[in-house]
Amino acid sequence: MAWLFLFLAGIFEVVWATTMKLSNGFTEIWYTIFTILGMVLSFLFLSISLKQLPLSLAYPIWTGIGAVGALVLGVFLFQDRIAGSTWFFVALLIIGLIGIKVTSGH
Repeated sequence: MAWLFLFLAGIFEVVWATTMKLSNGFTEIWYTIFTILGMVLSFLFLSISLKQLPLSLAYPIWTGIGAVGALVLGVFLFQDRIAGSTWFFVALLIIGLIGIKVTSGH
């Protein structure tokens, strides 16, 4: 169950990062509210997962989900331009996150 909470924490990290961009410097009230809500839920789910998972495992996975998710949404939602070679390193990041999970013993 801790892994589910950690995954949700990562998803809500992507949510708050995306809605922060959409808030236009916190000038759009609804996106600002969703940003704050996403932050609260992200930290809540992370804190719940930390009851069973070590920090050294949960934190890099949480930030990795957020980093990859924000990059993908940036490309597809905001038309951010990412060099083709960057996708290689994104793939390495995903492989690293999977490796951390597989070798963690949790």
